[in-house]
Amino acid sequence: MCLAVPGRVLEIEERDATRMAKVDFGGVVKEVCLEYVPDMKVGDYAIVHVGFALQRLDEESARQTLELFENLGVLEEEFGDHWGRAARDAGAERPAGTGTGPAAPVPAAPGFPPTGTGYPATGPAVAADAADKEARS
Repeated sequence: MCLAVPGRVLEIEERDATRMAKVDFGGVVKEVCLEYVPDMKVGDYAIVHVGFALQRLDEESARQTLELFENLGVLEEEFGDHWGRAARDAGAERPAGTGTGPAAPVPAAPGFPPTGTGYPATGPAVAADAADKEARS
């Protein structure tokens, strides 16, 4: 999924005649181009899509949106540890050289994930997990 996600500008620099910023997306920091919103300042919030700041956003709207995305698991999906998630889903260890720390824990039961795992509680993934589990029984 590709989303426009709100983030807070932490630093701004000029790089190869392009305004670039380090932007915090609820704990994940990424490089973002500010060329479409040239008046952004450190501390401002912006809607960012595929690495480009598209629009300024007030702090309250940004916080509400980040909280909603976190509750829905969207931030994990967008910015999460994809190597760790793949290893976890396969019941394996993270491959060497793919990051630090262990893979995130496997949810206890399909459809009832721990908060913040990034897994939906309903939808096609849960239905597929349930069907797979039933086929194994």
